[in-house]
Order: sequence, then C-alpha cells, then structure tokens
Amino acid sequence: MREKKEPSVWQGFKAFLMRGNVVDLAVAVVIGAAFTNIVNSVVKGLINPLVGAIGTQNLDSYNSCLSSKCTGDKGIRLLWGSVLGATLTFLITAAVVYFLMVLPMAKYLARLEARRKAKEGTREIIEVTELEVLKEIRDTLLAQQRRGPGHDER
Repeated sequence: MREKKEPSVWQGFKAFLMRGNVVDLAVAVVIGAAFTNIVNSVVKGLINPLVGAIGTQNLDSYNSCLSSKCTGDKGIRLLWGSVLGATLTFLITAAVVYFLMVLPMAKYLARLEARRKAKEGTREIIEVTELEVLKEIRDTLLAQQRRGPGHDER
C-alpha cells in the first residue's frame, strides 16, 4: 500500500495563488488604487474648492486647550479641526463614490437584469405556445385515428 505523498509547500503556494478569489482580489486592489486617484481628483479639484468658497479649506488650525494656557509645548491641545476635516473628507469622498459610481452602476445592472428577465419571459411564452400547438396536433391526429381511415373533418 502506497502512502499518499503530502504536497510540497511550493505546490500549496502555487495552488493558493491560482485560486480564482486570489486573482480577483488582486485585480480589485489594483483597480481600487487607480480609482482612488479619480476620487481624490474629484474631491480636491471640485468639491474642496466649493466647500472652501463657503468656509475654509483647511480646518487643521482649529483647536481647543484643556489646560489654562496653551503656549508652545505647554498645555494640552485638542486638535478637533483636523478630526473634523478628516471626517468631512471621508463623507465627501463617500458621497462622490456613491453618487458617481455606485448608484449609476446599480441602475445599469438593474436595467440589464430587467432586460434579461423580459427576454426569458418572452422565451417561456413562446415555448408554452409551441407546446400547446403540439398538443393540439397530437389530439387531432388521435381523433382522426379513432374515427378510422376515410373520415375527413369538414
């Protein structure tokens, strides 16, 4: 009786890399990195200037002091402006991604699905109709056969 040989580490690694989900993940990361540049360009080139026209583009200078005096390195400073800026950047970026990419893609996929279902529905109606016609032909042939030869329907 031969013992089953364990696959080598190299064979296991090769099998891991060749699985579909690893390749799909790698493609998603590369596309995501490229897409990040587009989103950042929209946010920096369009959204931030519009927000800057209303207020300020840089919130980093807004802070509060927890101690009585915040001068130089003295005191405890809360940099809430940078937190607020990062939060706004995230919300703006998420809105750009949703409204410019996710929503249009979802509508497009829904339209494709509706077309596919409509095509399938038409195909089912045709198939049912053909089946009904074949049943009628069969019934007519059986009726003629029962009456015997020489009896025509008129």
